[in-house]
Amino acid sequence: MKDSIQSIFKIPELKRKLLFTFLIIIAYRIGGHVPIPGVNAQALIEFFEKSQRGLLGLYDLFAGGAFKRATIFALGIMPYISASIILQLLGAIIPYFQKLQREGEQGRKKINQYTRYGTVFISAMQAMGVSIFLERIGASSSGQLVVPFPGMGFRLLTMLSLTAGTVLIMWLGEIITEKGIGNGISLIIFVGIIARFPNSIINEFQQLISGNRTLLTEIALWAVFVVTVAGTILLTQGMRKIPVQYAKRVIGRKVYGGQSTHIPLRVNTAGVMPIIFAQSILFIPQTIGQFFPNSEFMASMNRMFDYQSWMYWFIYSLMIVFFTYFYTAIAFNPVDVADNMKKQGGFIPGVRPGKKTSEFIDNILTRITLPGSIFLAIIAIIPYVITRFTNVSYDFSSFYGGTSLLIVVGVVLDTLQQIESHLLMRHYDGFLKSGKIRGRRRF
Repeated sequence: MKDSIQSIFKIPELKRKLLFTFLIIIAYRIGGHVPIPGVNAQALIEFFEKSQRGLLGLYDLFAGGAFKRATIFALGIMPYISASIILQLLGAIIPYFQKLQREGEQGRKKINQYTRYGTVFISAMQAMGVSIFLERIGASSSGQLVVPFPGMGFRLLTMLSLTAGTVLIMWLGEIITEKGIGNGISLIIFVGIIARFPNSIINEFQQLISGNRTLLTEIALWAVFVVTVAGTILLTQGMRKIPVQYAKRVIGRKVYGGQSTHIPLRVNTAGVMPIIFAQSILFIPQTIGQFFPNSEFMASMNRMFDYQSWMYWFIYSLMIVFFTYFYTAIAFNPVDVADNMKKQGGFIPGVRPGKKTSEFIDNILTRITLPGSIFLAIIAIIPYVITRFTNVSYDFSSFYGGTSLLIVVGVVLDTLQQIESHLLMRHYDGFLKSGKIRGRRRF
């Protein structure tokens, strides 16, 4: 491992890419502290202390705390992710987008262009909603106004600032992908999440020093953390390989094909998206309830969807299992895979090409997705279980599972894969001498 790390700085191109990526990340973190004009950031932070785990807290997670601080990067990269998901869903139902997905590089460029347009539109709409939301908060518990001078001028300025901030983040992510180490959008999200980790660690040690937690309990919590991270890595890397044989073809004086390969079916094809979908839906009742504090009906709904209730865990788990199958069906099409194999002269040994092949792949994908979705649900509820049965803060327990851990593990594996490719290409030993690190699906 030590030799591999030293080898990174022996390759000028790789060293330049890493330095460029590091500088862009610094620029992103600086931008996350540039405030929106006309907002009292301290009053907004006081409001978030009471609602940090709602839908707004999810936004703040992806924005790296910028939403809570009311900065120009408050929307983060979520509008881009939303636009990407919408385009992907449209590709499953609208023939025009299906055609673009099959056109290779040109189609991908066109889809990226539509994604950028969608990002600007979604950012503008969300920015207007955020400006109205900030005005309606009124005063914080200490009596400070969140927006001292509300009005159309404030709304337009906020809309312009947040939209420009999101477009800038999107551009930073794209140039990391193009000129940096790669996987820029995911790295932007990773940096925002991991930025909370040092403060969480400091708070945990303060709990230990102050005597609120024993050393044995702290060791047990860290053991659970290590086991959860290891399980998440296994879930991210796990796959089923379906052997594929290609028949020999003679074209002119050359012989093509004849080799054996495999189709990698991932245990968790959907990645982190099922958790995001399930969280977004379950956060809605709690978020609405914050605006109706005197309603008994909303109070009962809040108790039912409380993070520490068994009912919430059960519904949350079921929704994750459902969305895992739903998103897997969109992200991976066995019929297209079978058709492409047939066109290229490929076949699965013992399975007839065409419809039988697609059915065979679909059956295997359905079977391996079930344990993957169940394990994904377990990882998602671990932070809430830790918070309920220990006095660990949610900021730290969120790293025990859920969206934070899956994204962090996935991005680290992807980045290691990029570095591994450069090292092996220059005949250096990689991080795993037995084989390459496999990355995950990107955002």
